Amino acid sequence: MVLYFQSNADETPVLLYMGKDKFENEDLIKHGWDNDVWFHVDKLSSAHVYLRLPDGENSYTWEDIPQNILIDCAQLTKANSIEGNKKNNITVIYTPWSNLKKTGAMETGQVTFHNMKLVKRVHVEERRNEIVNRLNKTKIEEYPDLALEKIKRDKELRSIARAIEKAKMLEEMKIQEEARKGLSGTSYADIMNDTEMKSNKQLQEEGFDVEDDFM
Repeated sequence: MVLYFQSNADETPVLLYMGKDKFENEDLIKHGWDNDVWFHVDKLSSAHVYLRLPDGENSYTWEDIPQNILIDCAQLTKANSIEGNKKNNITVIYTPWSNLKKTGAMETGQVTFHNMKLVKRVHVEERRNEIVNRLNKTKIEEYPDLALEKIKRDKELRSIARAIEKAKMLEEMKIQEEARKGLSGTSYADIMNDTEMKSNKQLQEEGFDVEDDFM
């Protein structure tokens, strides 16, 4: 079972989610999305909370998470740590899902990181019940097919990439065609410019023998 929450702390609502136990955490680690950010209480046991970054015009990177959303994520993570929920002044760490590293020697639900430089920290002074209660009111329990959802997501991303590449190619072809037409038009204008052309009569008046010149 996966627990879903919605944060409306920013102008763009975002999805937060976590597994109910360490076995579901294992599935979330395996089937995360490219735009997921992982949160965990530092040095203490806690739920693996994920933030799904928004797509489209209101998108942002994991390094630019709005402060209100970051606070929501940290508060939800702290609230779902048995030990961390009781303590003040804890640290919550977060990193992109793609930075999570899992090896065969690790216990169920345990992870490390590919690159420690991609791990950020946020200080949580104390539990804020108004935030935790607001998030809990949005909680939905579901049993998703995480593997299937990941397949659909990857397919969607490939379709978007192809569409972008096609649009880019068409734009380049358009630019090349306009350049070709412009070059052709300029050459024709240079040759057929009426202001630079002279009649046979004008040439004869200037002393040119027209018939001899073309023999």
